[in-house]
Amino acid sequence: MPESPLRGGGRERGARTEVLSNWESREPTEPREPRGTQPGLSQSCGGAFRSPRPSPKSGQAAGDNEDSMYLDIQKLKEKRDMLDKELSQLISEGYSVDELEDHISQLHEYNDIKDAGQMLLGKLAVIRGVTTKELYPEFGLDVND
Repeated sequence: MPESPLRGGGRERGARTEVLSNWESREPTEPREPRGTQPGLSQSCGGAFRSPRPSPKSGQAAGDNEDSMYLDIQKLKEKRDMLDKELSQLISEGYSVDELEDHISQLHEYNDIKDAGQMLLGKLAVIRGVTTKELYPEFGLDVND
């Protein structure tokens, strides 16, 4: 098997070979826990993972779990019925789904244009060495907009 350049088999020899040789000769050590953490706990939150959905207890009967699922399904059906009634009411008041979708689309376009304007104001403020807030009156803009 050809020797790897990382092990000193290539043109570069010397320090790199010596470092690897020293590393390879060391005794293996036990892995260490990062500082400030307790063994077995996540480093980011300091606690074990907890599922948002509780698992059934060992003493719980299978029927309890089915009852819980049945109640969840009933709640979802009630929510669906409520949303259907709300939609029917909006339609009876003269709103149409197409009109609402068009309105939402226009709001998205407005927000995209406003974001681009904010970016331009920010760049201009940096060039002039002022805050964005100081530029608002110059362009007839309200700070609360």
